[in-house]
Amino acid sequence: MRLDDVDGSAVDSNVVDAASVNRIVQQAASVGQRIYIRPAETSAS
Repeated sequence: MRLDDVDGSAVDSNVVDAASVNRIVQQAASVGQRIYIRPAETSAS
């Protein structure tokens, strides 16, 4: 989730694979965005 700079509320949410996490973190860091990363909920089969 990308977090709002003023109040920390979620601005948008994306579900990505583990390989994409590093790229997203690097992009957010380059522009000073705050993000919240958590595991996606999965259903048991």
